[in-house]
Amino acid sequence: MATLLADKYAARKAEVNERFEQLRANEEELNRIFAEIYNMVGEVPIEVEDKYVSVARIFDTAEEIPESYKGNKYVRTKRDEITSLISYAVGCMFGRYSLDVDGLVLADQGDTVEDYLQKMPDPASVSFMPDADNVIPITDEEYFEDDIVGRFVEFMRVAYGAETLEENLRFVADALGGKGTSRDVIRSYFLKEFFKDHCQTYKKRPIYWQFDSGKKNGFKALIYMHRYQPDLLARVRTDYVHQQQERYRAQVSYAEDALATAEKGNRVKLEKRISKLNDQLREASEFEEKVHHLADQMIEIDLDDGVKVNYAKFQDVLAKIK
Repeated sequence: MATLLADKYAARKAEVNERFEQLRANEEELNRIFAEIYNMVGEVPIEVEDKYVSVARIFDTAEEIPESYKGNKYVRTKRDEITSLISYAVGCMFGRYSLDVDGLVLADQGDTVEDYLQKMPDPASVSFMPDADNVIPITDEEYFEDDIVGRFVEFMRVAYGAETLEENLRFVADALGGKGTSRDVIRSYFLKEFFKDHCQTYKKRPIYWQFDSGKKNGFKALIYMHRYQPDLLARVRTDYVHQQQERYRAQVSYAEDALATAEKGNRVKLEKRISKLNDQLREASEFEEKVHHLADQMIEIDLDDGVKVNYAKFQDVLAKIK
């Protein structure tokens, strides 16, 4: 049955905010009890200030948060709820989570899709399969079959229904903020903000690692560290970076052909596109050399060493943790 994300959000907001007020009421009742026990009624405060209630409280926007809540680290907004949903969706893309079972699924070193299937109630009928090769590209246009925006759209279709898909994507995009179609806004979020939010959530110890060629977005991709295998960088290089380079070359050639016969009004647009694609191609080519160097080393990781140690082994090709 199709579900509106707006309805799910409204229900969660009501539940969370009711829990907030219940905890406040409980704490104030305890304050009254102890004040009576110690004969301090009228001498100690009974009321609990908003900023001291230690459970979540949801507001639709940051602008709606009253001054009395400032300093409460549990306050959340609609955008926070949506970015949490996106993070969960990415977890499902990698098999860390599943729409078919509760809790963690793949969370041991070297876990595979085969391990995932063994934990499913019906391996022949999985609602949303994790990515096969543990590499999900993030590009400014949809170049790959397992493009992260395409995967997210499919997740939303499976989780909430096809009938409400477009409305739900619009709800996500509106919560994130930005211009363009819902898919454009979601793509921009993955390109510019997802990894930053992920690092913040995981206290600068990300479990999803972002391969990143640089500011031109020549190449970006996410991998899940628990599914890392020593041959992963070789696959990133041959199956993704090389293909991306070829796509850039083809797009440049196509745009140059179009420029040769373009009317004056389209020439500036085409020239800008050619310049952008060439910049991305150069950046991707430089990135490919770095990946090649590391891929040849067949680097092992050990989860027991922690994220910081393991991440540093690939620092030349991974996004900076901020």
